Amino acid sequence: MPASPSTARAINDRLALRLLQQDGPLTATQLKTLTGLSRPTIADLVERLQGAGLVRVVGESGAARRGPNARLYGIVADRAHLAALDVRTDSVAVVVADLLGVTLAEATLPIGSDTGTHAAAEQAAALLERTAREAGAAPLHSVGIGAPGLIDPVTGELRDTSGLPAWHRRLVRVLQQRLPATVLVENETNLAAVAEHRAGAARDRDTFVLLWLGHGIGAAVMLDGKLRRGASGGAGEIGFLPVPGATGVPSAANCDGGFHSLVGSAPVCELARGHGIDAYTRPGSGEQEPAAASAVRAALAGEGESEAFLGALADRLAVGAAAVASVIDPGCVVLAGEVGHAGGDALASRVEERLAAMSPLRTEVRAGALGGSAVLRGALLAAREAAQDELFTAGG
Repeated sequence: MPASPSTARAINDRLALRLLQQDGPLTATQLKTLTGLSRPTIADLVERLQGAGLVRVVGESGAARRGPNARLYGIVADRAHLAALDVRTDSVAVVVADLLGVTLAEATLPIGSDTGTHAAAEQAAALLERTAREAGAAPLHSVGIGAPGLIDPVTGELRDTSGLPAWHRRLVRVLQQRLPATVLVENETNLAAVAEHRAGAARDRDTFVLLWLGHGIGAAVMLDGKLRRGASGGAGEIGFLPVPGATGVPSAANCDGGFHSLVGSAPVCELARGHGIDAYTRPGSGEQEPAAASAVRAALAGEGESEAFLGALADRLAVGAAAVASVIDPGCVVLAGEVGHAGGDALASRVEERLAAMSPLRTEVRAGALGGSAVLRGALLAAREAAQDELFTAGG
């Protein structure tokens, strides 16, 4: 059935706004070319979006002919602000941006292990509020939070998970109660996959598996451009995967003995020390960076028995990647997180070589492009999507 006039206008408005966001600023003529809409329809559309406060004239094109057709239209980026939080076991990072995703302010705060649940949540919430004030007077429209643990697929809430700080769940509730903004929470590895898909190593892939290699280990499954979270939100809990080479098997409450015990930061550091490589966080490497990332960089610089270490690490990673490939056949595995980013193409190529010898399924292995920033990037994208769903409708 043909769309009603109001539905057609809404569809055209959203199409134009997304083009202005991705490719703008644009002239009316350029919008006409990109959308295929008629000149009168574009004129009405631009007037409607200007009236809604979503679009404004930001300059003129360099064309020789001046006049209305030369006006450049752009998104009103300061109509509202967005925020993203990367919530780790012992810290929280915050970034505030405008509707175009331009960073306006950012901050990081360590949270001590001896900090109480209420105090930790209050400290993190206060950090967000301070950062939002520094960004300017525009209201905070949407907040995306990336956190470790399971997200309930029905309620969208962060589930209580043993081994993870209770202040994570408390923070989400505090922000939902305190802020007029929309507050969204998603598993950190899933957000990293979204970021690598939109702006990183998997931009040309709609189906892939991301392995997050940081302090811990996680996975995200992207099939046909959509995240797959599983029946209970636990798809990608690869740290619990029983694998050869580990001591024992994991339990329902602890992933020791699973894949985590081979490729988490602590066992990778132990592996590095066994090959004469110092495993500690080096100055300037970033407050949140795991020591395993520094060890991998040191090996790539030739420290210790570097080739033997990198080969052994690739062997371990290939075991988990082979298990994933045999079940999902993603065609591509992205080694993300701080360790994957540190290893770069050198580590990815070694894992791909070993994986090819273990699995009959052709699987490309790539290094993540965004490192530890992927979670914040993904959380900001989630906040941006939420804002667009509401604001990218004239009068919304």
